[in-house]
Amino acid sequence: MGARGDGPVVDERPARPAAARGGASGSTALRRWHHRLRTSPATRGAYRATVAVLGAAVVALGVVLLPLPGPGWLIIFAGLALLATEFAWAQRLLGFARERVAAWTRWLGRQSWPVRGAVAAGCALVVVLALGAVVAVTGVPAFLPEPVAALVADVVPGSER
Repeated sequence: MGARGDGPVVDERPARPAAARGGASGSTALRRWHHRLRTSPATRGAYRATVAVLGAAVVALGVVLLPLPGPGWLIIFAGLALLATEFAWAQRLLGFARERVAAWTRWLGRQSWPVRGAVAAGCALVVVLALGAVVAVTGVPAFLPEPVAALVADVVPGSER
């Protein structure tokens, strides 16, 4: 309503193009290009194959990073989201994974502090064991300071400096 309540306020400024107001003209062009790739019989197969290879590579990277500290699950979900742009099975799997993560989060939120602490300790134990396995296989990293490297070499069986 207007200041006196006599009707809606009308913006009388002239309209500006989307690019001038920082709008989505670039994303519109990207969407048109994406639509042409997906609908053209000449490029559809290559586009789907590219999405499949890139999505699988991102998921594989996430799986490799799972036991290590870092965003392993986040990377897996990103790869699934990429695959879900072209494949119905990936959309269903991503939906299932989201539901499971939400259910786990709700369950953990209902638990007492000792249970939450035990879950955190279990996760920390998995991370420590994974790092120990990496050090046992590859050796003590050269970037560690000498006192830390000596401690790691003494604690992790089979590791060398």
